[in-house]
Amino acid sequence: MDSPQQVRNMQTKKKFNSEKWIPYLFTLPSFLIIAAFLFYPIGTVFYYSFQHYDISAPFYNRFAGFENFVTIFTEDKMFLRSLWTSVKWVVSEVGLQLVFGMIFALLLNQTFKLRGLVRALAFIPWAISGVLASVMWSLMYNEHMGVFNDLLMKLGIISEPKAFLAGTTSAFIAVIIAELWRGIPFFAITLLASLQSIPEELYEAADVDGAGKWRQFIAITLPHLKNTIILTTLLRVVWEFNNVDLIFNLTGGGPANSTTTLTMYIVNLAVHGSDFGYGAALTVISFGILFIFAMTYLLITRYQRED
Repeated sequence: MDSPQQVRNMQTKKKFNSEKWIPYLFTLPSFLIIAAFLFYPIGTVFYYSFQHYDISAPFYNRFAGFENFVTIFTEDKMFLRSLWTSVKWVVSEVGLQLVFGMIFALLLNQTFKLRGLVRALAFIPWAISGVLASVMWSLMYNEHMGVFNDLLMKLGIISEPKAFLAGTTSAFIAVIIAELWRGIPFFAITLLASLQSIPEELYEAADVDGAGKWRQFIAITLPHLKNTIILTTLLRVVWEFNNVDLIFNLTGGGPANSTTTLTMYIVNLAVHGSDFGYGAALTVISFGILFIFAMTYLLITRYQRED
């Protein structure tokens, strides 16, 4: 027979083995919710990318294999055009948002009266929904009652009202400006948080050594902001590449597809054209592009940190 000590050890071991599953049971509901609202939709998109699935013609729906992907790369000229528009959109938005966000973060990091209020107000554009922002900017761009036309005419820059959202070039620039207004606070707030973590002693030592403001920015500020810049830039690239609400409400991808990004093209095909199979195939390609970019970007920045 087992001794009392051995019995107690076995009971303790059984209790430990049963209790170690308790944390997993607590996290199970969260995992099920994530699986239901994230993994299942992703799996559905991949499934329909191999189907001819058009809800307007259900009798013709069937398994398509790689036919949708072959069509995209061999026949769909709009795919490459929308992809190039997405590249221009992402580079312009992320680059300008980073530059202006850095400037605002440096200004908000200074000591001045009502600094807390100004910081709170600076965050408002980021807190506003994309639909509300697009409605507001469409009114400001309006040809007949928009504030921009009124201001430019009073300054004598233009002699008659302009339809900013009607020209191919002006529409793209107008959407860029509207999204800049909404996206700059994201960089400003995140960079401001990192700026406040930099020890003040470093700047005091630089002043003693005779380093100017620009030298301090290059030698102290940027190295301490490097990880934040890497993370925020990656997040914004993914966000802006998938951005659709503001473009959809301001221009709908027009005029003449000048603001039709890849995501906007997918929306037009799937939502307006009801071709969910082809739209799903484009979505899978979009996912692949972002995945390759993210992995490459992280590998490059990792090697730079190791240096």
